Amino acid sequence: MSSTPVPPHGQPSLHAVQVLGGGSSGSGVHVRSLSAGLVARGLRVTVCGPWRAEHGYGFTEAGARFAALDALTNAGSAASLRTAAVGAGLVHAHGLRSGLLAAMALRGRRIPLIVTWHTRVDAEGPRARVVRMMERRVARTAAIVLGASSDLVERARARGARDARLAPVAVPAPRRALEACDGRRQKARAELGAVERPLLLAVGRLEAAAGCGPLLDAARRWRSLDPQPLLVVAGEGPDRALLQHRIDAEGLPVRLLGRRDDVPGLLSAADIAVLSSRWEARSVLAQEALHAGVPLVATAVGGVPELVGDAAELVPYGDPEALAGAVVRLLADPVRRVRLAASGRARTAGWPTEDDTVAHVLSVYDELVQTFMRQ
Repeated sequence: MSSTPVPPHGQPSLHAVQVLGGGSSGSGVHVRSLSAGLVARGLRVTVCGPWRAEHGYGFTEAGARFAALDALTNAGSAASLRTAAVGAGLVHAHGLRSGLLAAMALRGRRIPLIVTWHTRVDAEGPRARVVRMMERRVARTAAIVLGASSDLVERARARGARDARLAPVAVPAPRRALEACDGRRQKARAELGAVERPLLLAVGRLEAAAGCGPLLDAARRWRSLDPQPLLVVAGEGPDRALLQHRIDAEGLPVRLLGRRDDVPGLLSAADIAVLSSRWEARSVLAQEALHAGVPLVATAVGGVPELVGDAAELVPYGDPEALAGAVVRLLADPVRRVRLAASGRARTAGWPTEDDTVAHVLSVYDELVQTFMRQ
């Protein structure tokens, strides 16, 4: 393990400020895990973000201090962050908007900035130009950009990053207690309406980028199967009403479950997990499915192929026939499902652990602090 940045004798430990934006499932869980690991290794950690992130992830329970960024304007949030960063050894922002906020707050201060890009922002038209400008500002301001997938690292370099690196971003492996209890599994299936029919699970925000349209197109293709598979979708988003209207109008075997906090339990009840996104870095659903031994059908986009390898069925994005075909073939081939489940669990054994992630971040902090001390 890399050394923890050690202050001179008698000096306080390194103060690392973590900046979180909306707290998506991936970045929120990561910052919570990272904060706990850093505190356990003797660092002082302050997490800056919206109150809903503290309520959702409990950073203070992990030993970190929490500073809310609830101002109504970006300037107000930057001022709050600037106050929270007084005396900090470094600031580590997570996400593009958080990186831009940190760049504003640290202007004129000699505090190094690290930014982790967990995902990318999809935009079209005039907004795409604004996003590129934001990416350039963040990439060129940060001392180091860490990318959760190889294509994010290349994107940061293309935007002018001086130092961009691939970084392990682990999320806690889900507990498997539910999986071992067949009674709970059957109860969950009964509650979802899938006692004697295959159960498919998708998780994500209900919006175009999640591939909801192609997913419903695929559901239309497998509704002729007997027994008819049921697709349940956990998540909320701006397209919910539109999707529900289409489900009702076309009689699709799909249930929108809304926001759920029991995804591991849903996975334990599912026969197949489905990821239909336009782009993903390190999909939380993909990680949880492989950990749980649930066969996964996913779009071959972003960091998904390098994450899952041959432990999932990969299909092109926006191809409902390929997506539906992969699901149908898996439902008809229990041997293949068992093999995929075994391959998934074997694949997860090679993924970075939470300790690996913390150790890597500590090594980056150590390098950055030493560099700034020599300047």
